[in-house]
Amino acid sequence: MKLIAYLLPQFHPIPENDRSWGKGFTEWTNTRKAKPLYAGHEQPREPLHDYYYDLTSPEAREWQASLAARFGIYGFCYYHYWFKGKKLLQQPMEEILSMGTPNFPFCFSWANESWTKKWDGGDKDIIVEQQYGTESDWKEHFNYLLNFFLDPRYIRIDGKPVFLIYRPGNMPCWEEMRRCWNRWAEESGLPGLYWIRTLGGFPVPKQHGFDASVEFEPHYTFATSPNNIQWRKFDFNNGYHHVFDYDQVWNLILNRSRLREGEPIMPGAFVGWDNTPRLKSGGQSCVGGSPEKFGWYLSRQIRRAAEVYKSDFLFINAWNEWAEGTYLEPDKRHGDLYLQELRKAAEEAGSQGSGPRIL
Repeated sequence: MKLIAYLLPQFHPIPENDRSWGKGFTEWTNTRKAKPLYAGHEQPREPLHDYYYDLTSPEAREWQASLAARFGIYGFCYYHYWFKGKKLLQQPMEEILSMGTPNFPFCFSWANESWTKKWDGGDKDIIVEQQYGTESDWKEHFNYLLNFFLDPRYIRIDGKPVFLIYRPGNMPCWEEMRRCWNRWAEESGLPGLYWIRTLGGFPVPKQHGFDASVEFEPHYTFATSPNNIQWRKFDFNNGYHHVFDYDQVWNLILNRSRLREGEPIMPGAFVGWDNTPRLKSGGQSCVGGSPEKFGWYLSRQIRRAAEVYKSDFLFINAWNEWAEGTYLEPDKRHGDLYLQELRKAAEEAGSQGSGPRIL
């Protein structure tokens, strides 16, 4: 079983964020200013030893990979931002490629939606619009990613580089682009690409050509079990803040039937959830979570991945989503207990997912 954690690169300033939110904005900006909204609300979340890293630092990236490998994470899935030739937050990954370090498996999830202010509770202005263009634009995108795909650290299945699409339903050009990319991959010496669509909290139409789907938690459970989640509401002047029970959502995950249309499914897991640093009272949070509970639920999800889903992969949300309250990195409240529980869960379930082995 290979445990892969999503990794957000928005921990370094970029001009687009400076213009939209103020100079020096990173994910830490919202994390630091978070406030508790109700009794027992665990905010702000603070990294252990005040390690507010900048991901343009090679030492920070090496620290992440070394820590993840030590506790049983097989690889990272980095979010990739591409808007018809325009790149965002690309510097950490470009340096990982050019420097050859850290020596740790990785893949990409293309966050193929417009870059907006909506997640910050702003005016929903589009900062960078997502457009797909035509074949020449797809070729430019493929050529940019090819060096990553050919890197020996890039995660592959049956020799094919794994590539996730975060919003598959947003792509009117999906089938045409897939055929072109597979052809160009074969012309580059690869057997094609291994395409994975994300099942989250958004509509996913019937689409042909994906090799597998991945359940993105807890959003997939929000979408598939809306009537089974009992939300607690706190009334604020600007609306309600919704709180869910950690155990309830995890039990829905563990008891869900394996549905879809016959394609392989890669299950997901989540550490916690609290996006109030981004959305304030308009966000959602959960109560009842703990490192011990996370480990207990994760060990069962790992077994379900192998026995029910017949999957060698399990995707965890997330390594460092601090402003969404779902992260494995050590913090001041729990230290590295979530990582310790992850390692224990992997060992109990017979996982052999740690280490830098490439398929």
